Amino acid sequence: MKPLFSKTILLTVALVAMTSYTVIAQRVIKGTVYRGGEPAAGVTVEAHRSSGTFMTSFDGKYEIEVSDKSKYIEFTFIDDRRKLDIEGNNSNVINFSFDGEIPVKGKGVVVEGGVDLRTSEELVKAKERDFMTNLSMYDQFYKQDDYESALEPWRKVYYKYPKSTINLYIHGGRMYEAFIENTSDWSEKNTLIDSLMSIYEKRITYFNQEGYVRGRQGTDLLKFKLANENLDDDQLKSILKEGYSLLEQSIELEKNQTEAAVLVVFMQATKRLFLMGELPKEKVAANYQKASAIVNNYLKEEPDSEKYTTSKELIDGLFQTSGAADCEALIALYEPQFEQISQNVDELKKMLRILERRDCTDSPLFAQASDRLYDLDPSAEAAFNMARLFVKRDQFERAKEYYNNAIEAETDKELLAKYYYELGLFIFAKEHDFQKSRNLARKAIENNPNSGRAYILIGDIYAQYSKHYGETDVEHLSLYWLATDYYQKAKRVDPEVFTQANEKINIYKQYFPNKETLFFEGYTEGQSYKIGSWINETTTVRVK
Repeated sequence: MKPLFSKTILLTVALVAMTSYTVIAQRVIKGTVYRGGEPAAGVTVEAHRSSGTFMTSFDGKYEIEVSDKSKYIEFTFIDDRRKLDIEGNNSNVINFSFDGEIPVKGKGVVVEGGVDLRTSEELVKAKERDFMTNLSMYDQFYKQDDYESALEPWRKVYYKYPKSTINLYIHGGRMYEAFIENTSDWSEKNTLIDSLMSIYEKRITYFNQEGYVRGRQGTDLLKFKLANENLDDDQLKSILKEGYSLLEQSIELEKNQTEAAVLVVFMQATKRLFLMGELPKEKVAANYQKASAIVNNYLKEEPDSEKYTTSKELIDGLFQTSGAADCEALIALYEPQFEQISQNVDELKKMLRILERRDCTDSPLFAQASDRLYDLDPSAEAAFNMARLFVKRDQFERAKEYYNNAIEAETDKELLAKYYYELGLFIFAKEHDFQKSRNLARKAIENNPNSGRAYILIGDIYAQYSKHYGETDVEHLSLYWLATDYYQKAKRVDPEVFTQANEKINIYKQYFPNKETLFFEGYTEGQSYKIGSWINETTTVRVK
C-alpha cells in the first residue's frame, strides 16, 4: 500500500504543478472594438491557442484570457473576420478597429493601451530613449538582412510608436515576406501571412495611402496563400474573393494611378472567379474595360514602356481566354482589320491564336487566316492551323498529315504540347484508338505538365475503355477510379478546366461500386488497385 500511496502523492503534486503553470501562462487582455469610429456590438472575440470566447455588447468592450503562446486575437462580425497580431505586444489593453479608426482620447499623444502617436521627429526631439534605442537596434539588424534579430526591437517600436515612421511598415512587410518564403509549415505560414495583412491594415490606419496599400495587400495575399497546393475548392474561392475585393478597392481609389501589376493580378483573379462560377460574364467585361483603359492611359504617356506593353498583353490575354469574350465579339473586332492584319505574319499568328483559344475555328475568318498564314509562312503553327481546317472539312488523312508536320517542325514545348493533345483527341474521336491517343496525351503532358486538357483526355479515354477492360464488375468500374484521378490532376494544374473536371468527377463517382460489391469481390475501400493491360497504372479502391 505504501508505494501506491507515494505514487498518488507524486501524481497529485504533478497535477498541482501543471495547474499552477497553466495559470501563470495566462493573461487577461481587455479592450474596445470599433467599427466606423464607434464601439461595435455583436463582435465575437477569440484568441489563438485559447478556448475562451467573448461577444461585445453595446459598449464594444471585450475581456478575454490568452495564453503566453497566443499569436493573435481574432475578431468576427457576421462574415467579416480579422486577425490582430499580438506577438511581442505585452500590453493588457488592446483596442481594435475593423476600419482602422480608433478614437484618440483628448489631445494627448498617448491613446488607450500605452500607444504613443508622436512622429519620429517629435520623439527624437523629446529624447524618448526607449524609441531611439529600439529603432536604432532594429534598423541596424535590418540593414544587415538579419531579420530574426531585428524582429523583437521592431515589434516594440511597431506596437508602441505606430505613427513614428512609415518605414516601420515597409521594413516590417519585407521581413514578414521573407519569413513566409522561408517557412514550409503551412500552419505557421498562414499565421505569418495574417501578420503581414495586419501590417498593411495598420499602415493604412496611421499613414493612409489606402488605395496604394490595398493593391499591395491584395497582391501579396493571393501570391502567398494560393501557393498552398492542399487548398480545397471552398478555401480557394474564399482566398480569391478576399484578394479580388482588396484589388478592386485599390483600383476604385487609385483610378488612373493604379499600379500595372495590380491590374494584371486583378484580371487573373477575375478570370479564375469567373471560371469557378463566382462572377458573371458582364462583370468580367467591365473589369477588363476598366483595367484596359488604365493601362492604355499609361501607354499614351509612355508608348515604348516595356512594363506597360507587357501588362497590356497580359490583360488582353486574360480576357480573351477567360470565356467571357465570345466568338461573335472577337470576329466583329477582327473582320474589319483583316486586310491589314493579313499582310503581317506576326499579327496573323496573334489573331489565329486568340480565335483558337476561344474555339472560333469554325468561322470563315479562321479558315481564311489559316490559308493566308500557310502561304506566307509554312511553319509548324501554320501546319497546325491547316490540320484543324481539314478536320472541320472531314478530310482526316490530310488532317493527320498536317498534325504530324506541325509536331516535327515545332520546338516550343508549350505549342508542341497543344499539337500532341489535339492529335490525341483527333485519334480518340475519329479512330477510337485508345492506346495511341493516351500515349499522345502523355506526350502533351511531358511537354507541358500544366496541360489540364491532356489530363482530362486521358481520363475520358479510360472512362470510355472501361467496358472493354476485365471481366468482373469491379474490373470494369476500376477505370472510373483511374479516370477521376486524372480529372483531379487536371483541375489542380489548370484553373481553366476546373468546372469541366468537377462535372466529370461528379458523373463518374455515381458509377463507383458499392460496399457490397467490393466485399464480395474481396476488396476494401482505400486499398491500392493495380490495372493491367496496356494501361498499366495503379489507383485507389473507392465506393460511391
